[in-house]
Amino acid sequence: MVMVAVSWLGAGAAPVWKAPPHLKLGELQTLELREEDPAKPAPGRPALEDRLGPLHLRAVEPLPDGRGWRLQVQAFTPGTAVVPPLDLGDGQRSPELKLDVPRTIPFGGPWVGYGGGNDDLLPAIPFPWAWASLPLLPFLGLGAWLVLRWRRSRGKRRLHHAIHVFRRHWPPRPVDRATLDAAHALGRDLLAARFGEGARAWGPADFRALNLGPWDQWVLSLDAARFGHTQPPFPGAEPLVAALDARGTLPKGGR
Repeated sequence: MVMVAVSWLGAGAAPVWKAPPHLKLGELQTLELREEDPAKPAPGRPALEDRLGPLHLRAVEPLPDGRGWRLQVQAFTPGTAVVPPLDLGDGQRSPELKLDVPRTIPFGGPWVGYGGGNDDLLPAIPFPWAWASLPLLPFLGLGAWLVLRWRRSRGKRRLHHAIHVFRRHWPPRPVDRATLDAAHALGRDLLAARFGEGARAWGPADFRALNLGPWDQWVLSLDAARFGHTQPPFPGAEPLVAALDARGTLPKGGR
């Protein structure tokens, strides 16, 4: 490392600074303060805490020959760094030291330093969402599987709900036109949930063709009840539901 010696020719003492010609911004660099005259006592330790003038002080240690001190400093401000005279004890004082801290950046590059306001702040590092989300993949897969399973069971849930409502309202009581129409609508909802929307238009011939005997009786008993007849009687709810469960396959066009 090229060092430049700076002496002080004032009266009483002649300690010498040894420093590089320039300090690099932000880098750790070494300064030496030594007494060159062997007839004079070595300088005492400078009374320093964390600063050497405008420089940040990182370490202070004696020179191997005991004739002075080695100081590690860091410059964070470009320009001329002026280190004022230091009190070294026994009447000794160090000379003033001036060091150039060049502001060197690539031409056209952004300047980022310290103490220069918002323009000198480091750019924010984006949060690595892609990597951080990797532990969530098993949970996302489980959630997708649950959603798919829920969607696939939508037809079964609709059928179970239709069966429950139909059982509660069948057979119709009292036997009036409004109650009969409501019971007929619930039965058609149940058939649509089991066989598809086309089942809403099925008549007695369709039920017989599909071996749905209780439902053949169901539609005929509703028609008879609308005209005040009791024959054929209303089939029970359980035979009607059992007839749906006995159908292993759906008719053509069903769900």
